[in-house]
Amino acid sequence: MAVVKADGYGHGALQVATAALEAGAGWVGCAHVTEALALRKAGIEAPMLAWLHTHDTPFDDAIAAGIDLGVSGWDLDAIAASAQRLQAPARIHLKVDTGLGRNGSTMADLPGLLQRASEYQEAGLLRVVGIFSHLAVADEPERPETDMQLAVFDEAIALVEAAGFDLEVRHIANTPGILSRPDSHHELVRLGLGLYGLSPFENETPGSFGLRPAMKLVTRVANVKKVPLNQGVSYGLSYHTTAETYLGLIPLGYADGLPRIATGAPVTINGKSYPVRGRIAMDQCVIDLGPDVDPADFLGVEAVIFGEGGQSVNTWAYAANTINYEVVTRISPRVPRYYIQGSWGEAGE
Repeated sequence: MAVVKADGYGHGALQVATAALEAGAGWVGCAHVTEALALRKAGIEAPMLAWLHTHDTPFDDAIAAGIDLGVSGWDLDAIAASAQRLQAPARIHLKVDTGLGRNGSTMADLPGLLQRASEYQEAGLLRVVGIFSHLAVADEPERPETDMQLAVFDEAIALVEAAGFDLEVRHIANTPGILSRPDSHHELVRLGLGLYGLSPFENETPGSFGLRPAMKLVTRVANVKKVPLNQGVSYGLSYHTTAETYLGLIPLGYADGLPRIATGAPVTINGKSYPVRGRIAMDQCVIDLGPDVDPADFLGVEAVIFGEGGQSVNTWAYAANTINYEVVTRISPRVPRYYIQGSWGEAGE
């Protein structure tokens, strides 16, 4: 399953789903029904699952569009009501909380959920076609909790099968589970971060798994100027130059998705990285180019925030005290996306 929630982790849900399906993926996964419906409208016909619902979720539209629905508890009744209105059965995957503590039925509540699901299935309102869960610490392979979650998931599968449901798919493996726990794979795995060429492990680069980052964030230097010693830089004047130097203006800021706190993160120009100085503003940030440069060598020149020709997205994540997932996902819609067929280059960071 190619997981393309959050606009394909910031890469573009339609483009990612199309490429993944062409490359052999069998399913598409979304958090919200509205995300799945947009893909259906755009022509994606593959099996699709959406699993995070509220009382405003358009279940009628989802059933009509042939979107499978994750069910954790209360949503079962709402989905059955929509199926009744449409006179069309819903396809559901029961979600079980095996230890993450977020969505999903507890093991204590699962027998009751199965009883209700069985009644609705006998009434022709739905079909239970799957069971799934989510791993909490698979990105830390040494942690014992993953073993515990997999054991609970096996118990849940046994209960569902004993209740008479003919399951098509069982799935619990996310990207770190795919890469580190083959015993978690079952009939279906959900590839999220790895689909975008990034590593979910803190101490493992993408190249360790033959992954190649798909996103390159790039702009052009918007201005260059010479400033004196002790020049304040950006809001709050939290940084002052330590010598006469040239400052470069980068026209990307936190409204574009750069983490506001990532002072010191690198911007790469002509193969050399320069640090962000001062606070990152809404639309722009400032880098220190040094004292001995020719402004003509920088003004209008390509500036790589991260990706091919620059440094890893992880360097920005570290500077912002966050993870690579957040950095790519938060790139805002006002940043134009350009799609290139094929790979940026060799596997690596």
